[in-house]
Amino acid sequence: MSTKLLTSCHIISPDFEAFDAAVLIDGDTIKRVYVDSTDLPKADEVIDIGGNMLMPGFIDTHCHGRSGYDFSDANLEGLTKICVDKLSEGVTTLLPTTLTLPEEQLAAALRTADEYVKAGSVGCRVPGVHLEGPFINPKCCGAQNPDFVRPPDIEEVKRLHKIFPVTKISYAVEMKGGAKFAEELLAEGITPSCVHSAATYAQFLEGNAYGLRSLTHFCNQMTPLHHRDIGLVGAGFMCDEVYIEFICDKLHICPDMINLVFSFKNIERIQLITDAMRAAGMPNGEYDLGGLEVIVADGAARLKSNGALAGSTLQLCDALRNVWEVTGMELTDLVKTTSYNQAQLLGLDKLGRVAPGYLADLVVLDDEFKVKKAIVGGVVKLQ
Repeated sequence: MSTKLLTSCHIISPDFEAFDAAVLIDGDTIKRVYVDSTDLPKADEVIDIGGNMLMPGFIDTHCHGRSGYDFSDANLEGLTKICVDKLSEGVTTLLPTTLTLPEEQLAAALRTADEYVKAGSVGCRVPGVHLEGPFINPKCCGAQNPDFVRPPDIEEVKRLHKIFPVTKISYAVEMKGGAKFAEELLAEGITPSCVHSAATYAQFLEGNAYGLRSLTHFCNQMTPLHHRDIGLVGAGFMCDEVYIEFICDKLHICPDMINLVFSFKNIERIQLITDAMRAAGMPNGEYDLGGLEVIVADGAARLKSNGALAGSTLQLCDALRNVWEVTGMELTDLVKTTSYNQAQLLGLDKLGRVAPGYLADLVVLDDEFKVKKAIVGGVVKLQ
């Protein structure tokens, strides 16, 4: 195996920071981190990071598409384009995310993911997929297509899971069988998460007793905090063990709410996501999302029919910059929200830290949070 030495690094990793440091990569793994760069080892290749920030590669657990493509298109060329272009956001691991669609369309998307991995994963890693829907509350569809909503069905999930790993499912816990569904998903190694839901706090707690520990795109399409029932937003604050996804584009979540969440929620349970749709990285114009017409103007994607937000055009490096600017928190804390927390929830071993023994999935960003390099498994895939 070849070795690479990254020099002149400003390392930012969970609870760790080092200036003018170096990282030795052996094959696909970080072998050693040098905080004193005066006596560095030889390597097959030396890469000067130029004093830029070196962070663990980002993990986007909720992304429908970008660059004009949607994962649910079930198009290998499109998924490959998405996975290659996500590198420019610093994303080295992606859970392509489906929409509320018929089972045959979901199956086609999963077969495409399988093709992408078998072809060598030229862009970011794809360890599994995220099913957002179809098991949601029809009264809380948002930008999901109500024509294809159906009750939780573990047998359908098992059929899809055989095609390609389903890593996470977002559904409405209050639907018939929804609480027990969490336990059924966990038995298959799938992370259950709640969203597009009108659940009361009590209904969430019932699911929580069966293992429900996650809330998808927190605050959006879920019961808000109310003084007579604190709902799902209240559950996110009250239940310390619950992870929350957060779309920090300043549209889905206003800056004041970003501050509130980061002030009161355990930062090791917050995960930045994009929830991006096909218009991410594209100009303003008309697009579609699961058969619904979408208008994108000034970076905001909204349904043509009623103006509701329809996913985002956010890029993950920009989400991190937004949170840093809004909260003023240390990056050694905020970097947990871009990869480490995701890896912990989903059981993605050896991801999320710049440390010996971890996979060499790394991103280099300048002071404006623009991505300069992306490394996946020790291979420089963006430079």
